[in-house]
Amino acid sequence: MDYLPIFLDLRGRKGIVVGGGDTAARKATLLLNAGAWVHVVAPTLGDAYRDLLEHERLIHLPALFQATHLDGMDVVVAASGDGEQDRAVFTAARSRNIPVNAADKPEICSFIMPSIIDRSPVMVAVSSGGEAPVLSRLLRARLETLIPAAYGRLAAIAGQFKKAVRAKFTTTEQRRKFWEKAFLSPISEMVFSGREQEAEANLQAMLDAGGEAPASGEVYLVGAGPGNPDLLTFRALRLMQQADVVVYDRLVSPPILDMCRRDADRMYVGKERDKHAVPQDEINMVLVRLAQEGKRVLRLKGGDPFIFGRGGEEIETLRDHGVPFQVVPAVTAAAGVASYAGIPLTHRDHAQALVLVTGHLKDGTMDLDWDMLCRPRQTIVIYMGLKGLVTLCEQMKLHGLPGDTPAAIVQQGTTLNQKTVIGTLDTLPALAAQAELKPPTLIIVGSVVSLHAKLNWFHPEPAADDHWHTPLDRPASM
Repeated sequence: MDYLPIFLDLRGRKGIVVGGGDTAARKATLLLNAGAWVHVVAPTLGDAYRDLLEHERLIHLPALFQATHLDGMDVVVAASGDGEQDRAVFTAARSRNIPVNAADKPEICSFIMPSIIDRSPVMVAVSSGGEAPVLSRLLRARLETLIPAAYGRLAAIAGQFKKAVRAKFTTTEQRRKFWEKAFLSPISEMVFSGREQEAEANLQAMLDAGGEAPASGEVYLVGAGPGNPDLLTFRALRLMQQADVVVYDRLVSPPILDMCRRDADRMYVGKERDKHAVPQDEINMVLVRLAQEGKRVLRLKGGDPFIFGRGGEEIETLRDHGVPFQVVPAVTAAAGVASYAGIPLTHRDHAQALVLVTGHLKDGTMDLDWDMLCRPRQTIVIYMGLKGLVTLCEQMKLHGLPGDTPAAIVQQGTTLNQKTVIGTLDTLPALAAQAELKPPTLIIVGSVVSLHAKLNWFHPEPAADDHWHTPLDRPASM
């Protein structure tokens, strides 16, 4: 071990930063965030200091560095950008036994500053010993996705109970087991989802019960987005990794399903056009039953659960049966697919309004407010409209939209099998039939579609092992 990792308590202590440039400003910010009084020695300060100058704990000393500037200091940072001056700062600090760091110069440091993940009071530091700071930053970025911001709040709540736990359990082993149970119980998830009062009440109940953790049954209603795993939220991925059971539908792509916890049970409840694998009412009660059995249930839904996903119906049932739940929104298909097709849903020169509708056919007709849909200068996005595409285009023309209104249909948008067909209300049905499109698709109607040729940026090559629906040729506009 080249360095001993330590954490310095600098609250109310004095630190000095030598340098007026960008690097020095970043170091000064770190010291201020740690609660130190920061003296900055530099003839002038650059623009990076602009937001720091009003800070009550920052003191600018407009001068060249002198060894006497270190008198009374608790920590020193040399970041002048001048090698000779930084070495002089190091020599003066070492002679006074003051910890000193020189930016990007580990050979003249008595301590180094790691890349920091701040979840105060929880702190995580990553260091390469000064050998590869960029690598440290990359590792920090990876860890940022694995450590929710709420870990700090969880630690703070645990601190509130520290004395009570110590009074209740007399041995270190008993206290360790209590905290392990607490942190692995639903109490942690309550904090992560913003239910801190509930978490505190459950922690108190657990303490009163002698360490017995509360029942763990809960439902996570999570949006899987339009298909590309890169569009998942951090929170969605965390819940996917800890669920005991995954209840998923047809629109969840296999790459996303593969990111769920490997040993979790999986239950398919998908619905296809004119064919429901499991009726919605039964799905609702399946979620209730599994949660009441004490399981952590992941209800994974394509797109966003609250946009044509019937998520509201599911959580109504959960609420009626007293089942705890939380909802994680996602990139809905309208936003994700349109973005990957190079079609902005709103645009100052084309559309100032956006309407989302479903295109289900019932008895050969669509029960939509056509007069509202066919207003000028707005974009219409139709979910699940492939089967009714002919009816959709005919009705829009009958209700006032010109036949040359730009229109697009996108299959499996955001994925490597994305296929985009561009036409007009007159031509789109024939073009879609020629392209032999299959669900899931999204239809976009409006002037914004004309921007596709200019703004289209996503040109995926289908992956050989991507079997989500039928593999397609390279996407092409028609």
